[in-house]
Amino acid sequence: MPSFSKLLKMPLALAVAASLAAPAVPQEPSQGPALKATVSLVNLFATVRDKSKRIVNDLKQEDFKVYEDNQEQKIAFFSREVTLPITLGLLIDTSGSEQNRLGAEQEAASRFLERVMRKGDEAMVISFDLDVDLLSDFTDDRAQIERAINKARIGAVSGGVVTPGTIPSNTGGTHFYDAVYLATSEKLATEAGRKALIIITDAQDEGSKLRLEEAIEAAQRTDTVVHVLLVHDPGYSWRPDVAKKLSDETGGRTIEVSSEKRLNEAFDQISEELRSQYTLGYYPTDTAKDGRFRKVRVETTNKDYKVLTRKGYYAPKN
Repeated sequence: MPSFSKLLKMPLALAVAASLAAPAVPQEPSQGPALKATVSLVNLFATVRDKSKRIVNDLKQEDFKVYEDNQEQKIAFFSREVTLPITLGLLIDTSGSEQNRLGAEQEAASRFLERVMRKGDEAMVISFDLDVDLLSDFTDDRAQIERAINKARIGAVSGGVVTPGTIPSNTGGTHFYDAVYLATSEKLATEAGRKALIIITDAQDEGSKLRLEEAIEAAQRTDTVVHVLLVHDPGYSWRPDVAKKLSDETGGRTIEVSSEKRLNEAFDQISEELRSQYTLGYYPTDTAKDGRFRKVRVETTNKDYKVLTRKGYYAPKN
């Protein structure tokens, strides 16, 4: 498969075509250190909150039920994950609609990564507007990550000025869906364990070569949870429906951010969730390798609890 750096140097239409045409590389499911590696094992990372939205972190295996296509599955592995490394992707919207907020977003993002990252974790930073720019590849060097965050610049301002980038576009706008697709399919696809994409955006897309559904599928195929911090200024359009669909379908959350204080609170919530997860592993009763999307549902015996996890996965294909 072409490298991300090579994809970034060609027009996005060609980049997407190259990625789609490349042979699929089978990915082993995400797994905790104690889980046996197997093609058929499905791993789910779940966060549980009570009615007051507080994290619930004292549940046992018997407190959970897992369903695949409405058929209950037997839980084969269970653990409470607090130390399993996390691979993070930070996507920063640098379109003109974010010009009044970018500084605050950069400061909050730096504080978030300083708080959440521990030994073994890695993060990358991508900005997107008319282009999709890889500002820092995966690294555990926090200083490098902070420098990358601070390199983000508004690429498309209301006056119509366009800053040349790594993926030039003739269509203009904000390539939100393309950024999600490239970040997940070309970068996070090769990573193991817990993977999360944190996106600061108004979720308005203009000019992407790909559709929202394709971006969601790329995240689902790579077991990537997407969290959206939804920011917007008056006078600019925003898409809370798009943000919610993207996060819901991948097991993440959308948090509307209306102030700098709220932005920091949102980052704190995501940080808490990333460090307070359960791992549930099961062998599907449906063993067909048909490449079909399987819907997954996780419940707890306490009906007042809400479980946050991905909505499904794509079965392997012969």
